[in-house]
Amino acid sequence: MTSYCDIAQGHEWHGPYHDREYGFPLCDDAALFGRLILEINQAGLNWLLILKKSEAFARAFADFDIDAVAGFGEKQVEALLENKSIIRNRLKIRAVIENARRLKLIRSEYGGFAQWLDAHHPLDKPSWVKLFKKTFKFTGGEITGEFLMSTGYLPGAHVETCPIYREILDKNPPWMTAR
Repeated sequence: MTSYCDIAQGHEWHGPYHDREYGFPLCDDAALFGRLILEINQAGLNWLLILKKSEAFARAFADFDIDAVAGFGEKQVEALLENKSIIRNRLKIRAVIENARRLKLIRSEYGGFAQWLDAHHPLDKPSWVKLFKKTFKFTGGEITGEFLMSTGYLPGAHVETCPIYREILDKNPPWMTAR
């Protein structure tokens, strides 16, 4: 069976993402929010398209600033729907804005997105999916699983024979630790 590690090797877009981002632990709220935005927008599409548009997503969504995006209103929604450099899907755009508002509440209770994730860790994937569906908009099993794997909360981003796997282990991702 071919893994993402095999596919990404040497690829112009997948290679850098695989080697520097995928599976590496994240603790910065903007970075976590940005990854959630990308995963939501990937639904029904391919990851290569999202990687190519990732910088445009950052520009469109205020460099993934939670407070700024939470303040987006109808004017910004309409502007985003006209922005050809991102995925122009009204449900996804509204979900991102609503999720920013929910993250503000999470931040007030837990201190940040990473702290909220840490407070619920470790969970198995079905429990994470249930929690994400209860907490956020537009987060089903695939979106939640990929988000958590890509940010180090669930294992499986890399095969054990991948050289990047060892680098990630050295960073002690959350999936390696249990309460």
